[in-house]
Amino acid sequence: MTPESGESGLEPFDVQDSLRELISNLPHRPGVYRMLAVDGGVLYVGKARDLKKRVASYFQKTSSLTPRIQVMVAQVAAIETTVARSESEALLLENNLIKSLTPRYNILYRDDKSYPYLMLTGHTFPKLGFHRGVLDKPHRYFGPFSSAGAVRESIRLMQKVFRLRTCEDTVFSNRSRPCLLHQIRRCTAPCVNLIDAARYAEDVRDAELFLRGRDDEVLQRLEQRMSTAADDQHYEDAATFRDQIQALNAVRQRQFVSGDERLDADVVALVMQGGTICVNLVSIRNGMHRGDKCFFPEHGEGYDAAQALEAFVAQHYLSREVPPLIVLNHELDTEALTGALSEQSGRPITLTTRTTGERRMWVTMAQTNATLALEQKLSMQSTQEARLLALHQALGLPVSAQRIECFDISHTLGEATVASCVVYDKGCMQKSQYRRYNIARAKAGDDYAAMREVLDRRYRKIVGGEGVLPDLILIDGGKGQVSSACEVMNELGLSDIAMIGVAKGEERKAGMEQMIVPGKHETMRLSPDNPGLHLIQQVRDEAHRFAIEGHRGRRAKPRRTSVLEAIPGVGSKRRQKLLARFGGLRGIVAASLDELIQVEGINRALAERIYAELH
Repeated sequence: MTPESGESGLEPFDVQDSLRELISNLPHRPGVYRMLAVDGGVLYVGKARDLKKRVASYFQKTSSLTPRIQVMVAQVAAIETTVARSESEALLLENNLIKSLTPRYNILYRDDKSYPYLMLTGHTFPKLGFHRGVLDKPHRYFGPFSSAGAVRESIRLMQKVFRLRTCEDTVFSNRSRPCLLHQIRRCTAPCVNLIDAARYAEDVRDAELFLRGRDDEVLQRLEQRMSTAADDQHYEDAATFRDQIQALNAVRQRQFVSGDERLDADVVALVMQGGTICVNLVSIRNGMHRGDKCFFPEHGEGYDAAQALEAFVAQHYLSREVPPLIVLNHELDTEALTGALSEQSGRPITLTTRTTGERRMWVTMAQTNATLALEQKLSMQSTQEARLLALHQALGLPVSAQRIECFDISHTLGEATVASCVVYDKGCMQKSQYRRYNIARAKAGDDYAAMREVLDRRYRKIVGGEGVLPDLILIDGGKGQVSSACEVMNELGLSDIAMIGVAKGEERKAGMEQMIVPGKHETMRLSPDNPGLHLIQQVRDEAHRFAIEGHRGRRAKPRRTSVLEAIPGVGSKRRQKLLARFGGLRGIVAASLDELIQVEGINRALAERIYAELH
């Protein structure tokens, strides 16, 4: 990720005396260097096999630096270095510093979410489910997968074969009859004891073997169980095992991409076009395609393919599970990477660019996916640039205006009011910067007060130095909401920020929106085919979606939980007996203390506790 090291003789062209002295005293040892700006901010982090030669190469007249690096060097006010024991150790430290400091001149592959896994829980009747986050010991995890979609597709396919439960524990504990999944033969209904624990454990065992790539063993077990059931004249059970065998064969034919069913590998293909980079990662586990994912780095200008690919491998794999084989589509120096990854994994890791036969097919597939994703992104960027330019012209905004924040309020008759704020910047929606705000009960149903509250909470923090001000504020609402918003912005001293309200047009049809501009009596309309209007609609619709999603979640939360669950001593069995005895929560609330004591398992002390909690 840095220019080729030059000779150690220095002829600095614009370097302070302190930097010249620092460089002359650097050791000829591996390590990491940090380029700092005047304000102390980190401009660049790099690793070096020889710190003195590498850092000196930036400040020599003969050094052939890219324009991007030349701009960076001109801003360097100080250099910090850390000596490492080996180049592999330097690579690990460099990766950690890049992720924690996010320097503006380093290429950054952002992947904030942890990778998803398929999970079998540690319950008596284990649940087959999706998991993302910390891996808990009682449960068993399989993966990681490249995408959440790949996990859910695997769950769907495995439901057909092994018929394991996928419901939440609260649902499982309170079922009184089988659900729809049992009726369509996707679950054996352990929730109502239609299958015993021993037989369910056999299905779990088969599922685990299959996920570990031992599907031949699973087929043998199923065939044996089918034969045993047929010999015992349990023909319905035999037919069930037959259907499982057929479904399992169908899944194998669909998912295998390798002749080696034990193969674990990742295929990484990088393509560049017009200064934009796309990396496609294909995961193969147990010979099965586990999905692919595309990455688009920031600050990729000035990097060649080998440098960008090396940065991806380092940032992606250092600190996470690594397969034994990584196939790349560009030649690069893999010595330090291989050493660091092997040391981290505790086993040999191979990085290869030499592909023949099957591996060449994988690389071609990954390159094709990366190229298609890159073309789509460039096309979308072109469209977004045209939309933003049209919006500038329609609203008289300066060309520098890039950041748009949009607010919307969602509630049902005043219940569970939620305000949303979505952000459009750098030509796309910035989902990591979205925010939701729960509105106080006192303002339930009052959209104007809710709008005042959310804007005050949002921009009072920014005025205090936390965050970035937008160039344009969109308010999803009419004149009342816009007036409330203007009052808040005037109080905060931010009245110079452009603002418009977006009101539904006639019959609430898309393209008929009316724009409310503060200070103007008449509303403004844009042509339905105006690209600027399309951008407004895109941002407004996203704010609306985000607000509704938050409102529904907040409204449903108390409905998903029972008051009884919060009472100490009332577990699932006692809860079921109470509900069965009194016909529901209303009946329990209406019951007297003596009536509660009559329920099996409820003594006087517990009855008094239940009565006190419910009243």
